[in-house]
Amino acid sequence: MNNLLNFLIKHSAWFVFTFFVIASCWLLFKRNPYQQSVYLTSANSVTATLLEGYSNVTGYFHLRETNDELEARNAQLEMELIATRARLADLMTKLPDSTLASAQVLSQFDYVMARVISNSVSEPYNYITINRGSSDGIKPQTGVVSHNGVVGIVGVVGPHASRVISMLNPEMKLSCKIKGSDYPGTMTWDGKSVRHALLQELPKHGEYHKGDTVITSGYSSIFPEGVVVGIVEGKEQNASDNFTSLRVKLSTDFSRLDMVRVIDNRSRAELDSVRREDHIETPLDR
Repeated sequence: MNNLLNFLIKHSAWFVFTFFVIASCWLLFKRNPYQQSVYLTSANSVTATLLEGYSNVTGYFHLRETNDELEARNAQLEMELIATRARLADLMTKLPDSTLASAQVLSQFDYVMARVISNSVSEPYNYITINRGSSDGIKPQTGVVSHNGVVGIVGVVGPHASRVISMLNPEMKLSCKIKGSDYPGTMTWDGKSVRHALLQELPKHGEYHKGDTVITSGYSSIFPEGVVVGIVEGKEQNASDNFTSLRVKLSTDFSRLDMVRVIDNRSRAELDSVRREDHIETPLDR
């Protein structure tokens, strides 16, 4: 207690000075509108700076939420783009029934957003785990894409998580074609690079060029036609005299996967039933 009293007595002059400064400022701003407006403006400026800093900090923590919203919007726009392309194709080939066909195309595919929670890229057979399962409407044998392109196919589904067969897996075979061409081929991963795969079984007489865009062919019930898969980088040596193989740089960077979307074809059960009845068995079933 004595130390506190000694401290107050020793610095009493400063306390008195501070008191008079505060009192004089209060009287000055209280009775003079001009000084009051200057003070408030300065105070607002300081407050604005503090609020801006606070907004920047909180905005950083909301980046994931914002990114999720953008991913969802991109997914919606991409599905609308795919439906529009299919609609244009229907209008070109079947004008009298275009209205009905367009309605069917627009409602044929649905999607569910999911986050990647586990992902392997260096194994001989790579898999991806997502945080959505049967309780979220995920089904086996449904396509998975990112905002850049094809990711894989759902293999095993649990209540709240699912395992995806990655494009970086030799078991994954995808029916693809060169954009602007009608010749389908089979996309497979040869295990040499996490950024490349092979598009095989293309007719020898077709024209293929470096820089061509590879897309899904639409010959399966899993992926719609026109989803980007990659870019042609060159031809591969092939022992067959009838077919050509192309090395393709995958548009999806599997080492940086975060958000994906699972595509569900509502007509898949019907299409698969027809194929079974016709005994259609082909490697181009994905």
